[in-house]
Amino acid sequence: MSRKIKDYLIIGLKGVAMGAADVVPGVSGGTIAFISGIYEELLQSISNINLGLFKTFKNEGFSKAWKQLNGNFLISLFIGIFISILSLAKIISWLLESHPILVWSFFFGLVSASIIYIAKQIKKWQVISFVLLIIAALVAYKITILPPLVSENSSMLFLFLAGAIAICAMILPGISGSFILVLLGAYKPILAAVSVRDIKVIIVVGLGAIVGLLSFSRLLKWLFANYKNFTLAALTGFIIGSLNKIWPWKKILTYRTNSHGEQVPFNEQSISPFSYEGDPQLLYATLLAILGFSVILLLEKLANKPK
Repeated sequence: MSRKIKDYLIIGLKGVAMGAADVVPGVSGGTIAFISGIYEELLQSISNINLGLFKTFKNEGFSKAWKQLNGNFLISLFIGIFISILSLAKIISWLLESHPILVWSFFFGLVSASIIYIAKQIKKWQVISFVLLIIAALVAYKITILPPLVSENSSMLFLFLAGAIAICAMILPGISGSFILVLLGAYKPILAAVSVRDIKVIIVVGLGAIVGLLSFSRLLKWLFANYKNFTLAALTGFIIGSLNKIWPWKKILTYRTNSHGEQVPFNEQSISPFSYEGDPQLLYATLLAILGFSVILLLEKLANKPK
């Protein structure tokens, strides 16, 4: 695929959007990758990391191996993700603390529109497609209402598995990897390890993430190649079920103490904006949801624009 510098800048911007989504607990960068039209190429590129790549490097040199890897695409994307996490993480975290209803409303509109976008990619609907959609929606919804584990496990094997599972969630449209870490009770130990630069823990989690990413990307690639319509139906259902996690109006059931000694929400329940204690900010929330929805429509229009 022949690309110009402008194309790689656009890929980098898509990476920025993916990084921003991954900062928000409950929104997956995989969803952004899908609606921006790079999801299957991302899976293909990641699955190219195999023994064959190292053989190409040994026998034909770096240039050939880089091309086989689709390295320019990956480096552009991950630079965008990295820049986004570094530059937007604090801003988005502040917005989530200061204006949670408005932020969640925007993402709710965005993800809602992405459901329509992904469903439209299904060429042929069959009975099994609807069955997969319903099952995936129920599974995703169940995940969003699971209470996070109170007890934390810091064993190396557990942290390795947590890293592998979380990275799978990050590339799967729907639930974010950070939310999965919270459910598993691994978010705090990993965050603490990063804060104190515990190299041993960071390496173990990183290795788990690499193993999970390489194996799960191959599975998704195979599913897209052989059962694309069924896979898209399941992904559509998964995102539908995950909407509960990003519903703007929540009732806090329990709190926990974070690493700074502050009381933060631990377990929440979605409620009607009319039952919300406090200002539901219904007008602004609705406008931002419409804005989020419109962003996806605009992206779709630009993607389908003749070149």
